[in-house]
Amino acid sequence: MSRTNFDTLLQAGCHFGHMKRKWNPAMSQYIYTERNGIHIIDLHKTVAKIDEAAEALKQIAKSGKKVLFVATKKQTKEIIAEKASSVNMPYVIERWPGGMLTNFPTIRKAVKKMANIDKLMQDGTYSNLSKRELLQITRQRAKLEKNLGSIADLTRLPSALFVVDVLKEQIAVREANRLGIPVFGIVDTNSNPNNIDFVIPANDDAKDSVEVILNACCQAINEGLEERKVEKADEKAADAQAEADADEAKAKRAARKPRKAAEAPAEEAPKAKEDTPAAE
Repeated sequence: MSRTNFDTLLQAGCHFGHMKRKWNPAMSQYIYTERNGIHIIDLHKTVAKIDEAAEALKQIAKSGKKVLFVATKKQTKEIIAEKASSVNMPYVIERWPGGMLTNFPTIRKAVKKMANIDKLMQDGTYSNLSKRELLQITRQRAKLEKNLGSIADLTRLPSALFVVDVLKEQIAVREANRLGIPVFGIVDTNSNPNNIDFVIPANDDAKDSVEVILNACCQAINEGLEERKVEKADEKAADAQAEADADEAKAKRAARKPRKAAEAPAEEAPKAKEDTPAAE
């Protein structure tokens, strides 16, 4: 069953593309028609592409890997933050830090610096600083939190990137392409889909359009996470059962040994009696 449908996407305004003069010819296969100088996206293809992307995201989540959501547009920041947080995935909604993927160790150092500031504030190390020095440290901490707070738990490179507006986030897309990280993208008619692994042709400016697509994708991620929990629980139960069976078998072997030891002298006793010469 499809995760979304034509009518839902139509109501959300996913079909509205950009003006004809701003279009990218590479998007021609996803354009249905032109109306009043504006390209109309073929929503039947959008439905199919959402299902394809959602299934891939589900498998990534099921394998325990992370998907990094990227959207720095003002109208989509809150949606990305809400949806990504609901499935416990990292996200970037402020300016993309250049080299975040290609120079990941440096980004991790900045995140550790933020954690170190918190630790020093809690243990009273900064209590003897002047107000000015403390204010500078606090501002530095706030800046790090704003830019990197949402990826504090990202200890290694993400396994995939989900991008809203691949034209605006082209630096992030290029970094992912360079490292071979698959890119999922909501691609409008003014963008190039050739560098995107999972293209979702749709309006990337409207809040409702982005939200309905994210709902379908995040639902798939959540399903993958739930299946992973079930598999882990089954594996744990199987390991516990195997351990219990091993203990039971060991106990049975231990119980048989004393019985054999007790039977051995009883068999030897008559033989010893026969060898003894009869008293005359």
